[in-house]
Amino acid sequence: MRIVQCSHERHAEAILGIFNDAIINSAALYDYKPRTIEMVTAWFDAKSKGHYPVIGIENEAGDLMGFASFGTFRAWPAYKYSVEHSVYVDARFRGRGVGRSLLKEIIAAAQGQNYHILVGGIDAGNLASIRLHESVGFTYCGTIRQAGFKFGQWLDLSFFQLILSTPSQPVDG
Repeated sequence: MRIVQCSHERHAEAILGIFNDAIINSAALYDYKPRTIEMVTAWFDAKSKGHYPVIGIENEAGDLMGFASFGTFRAWPAYKYSVEHSVYVDARFRGRGVGRSLLKEIIAAAQGQNYHILVGGIDAGNLASIRLHESVGFTYCGTIRQAGFKFGQWLDLSFFQLILSTPSQPVDG
């Protein structure tokens, strides 16, 4: 396995496939319809404009095993040191440490960009993701009950956070 910086040219199709599998087969994304390549193009553009990383892990054959990123948590200025992250692993490669490696990389990237808080919104039924986050130091912050409706049922959204030591000198404004 090797860590890579994902690019639209090399990884858009694989990311589209991973997103759509999560939409169709899980509550990892509270979305109903599969995404299009145009939506992934816009997603990459937003990541680039916001200086947000898209970190991937490829196997020896060059297959994207999973990816992670972060972006705006809330759009008001005082939240400038907080970001919300996401980690997605291709179903074929789960249980191999890909998610843990991606989560550690995204934590390092957030520290490198002087963020202070990483927030993860995780479906309350996704125990594997919850355990993964707790294993690297994330703490439970609360649950919004019945936040989403998918697969004929109400879904609870739990929030987890990791407080980083950065920035060393935060400023107002």
